[in-house]
Amino acid sequence: MSSMDVTEETFESDVIERSRQTPVVVDFWAAWCGPCRALTPVLEEQVHAREGSVVLAKVDVDANPGLSAAFAVQGIPAVKAFKDGRVVSEFVGARSPTAVSSFLDELLAPPRVAAAVEELRATGEHPAVREALEEGDVERALDLVLDEIAVASAEGRDRLRELALAVFHDLGHDDPVTIAYRRKLAAALY
Repeated sequence: MSSMDVTEETFESDVIERSRQTPVVVDFWAAWCGPCRALTPVLEEQVHAREGSVVLAKVDVDANPGLSAAFAVQGIPAVKAFKDGRVVSEFVGARSPTAVSSFLDELLAPPRVAAAVEELRATGEHPAVREALEEGDVERALDLVLDEIAVASAEGRDRLRELALAVFHDLGHDDPVTIAYRRKLAAALY
């Protein structure tokens, strides 16, 4: 199966719940949309190449206006990647096979925080931040990052900024913690 059609009735189980085990890429499309027809085979080919590590779901926006509204679909094709029941990445418009491949590779990449924790463990830097991240307390970790930015060198500030961005990436851009701390990070840096 290259993709599954999802409706307002099946979205919760087919996308939200399924994304808790396997990432689900949702293609919001319409039959009359030329760019949608161009993107579909690209998505299908790239998802198929990942041998079950990601699922492709298709939502006909004309038949499912409630889903389009719920996910703020304003242009199509709109592609939204779900992990752990929430949107973690997205794009609008037709994309090349290379761009779709990169999008999927990013989706399937190990969490950035895990790599950051390994780096902190190896360097011995920011032990309190590392400990908070290992415990899954991202808000405490981000508070510590903000505290350390205030006294860090320019190079240190850049590394702390990258650490915060790794947390934001893993949480997703719509997560309330990301939204709140992105503002705090900008204020601390500028």
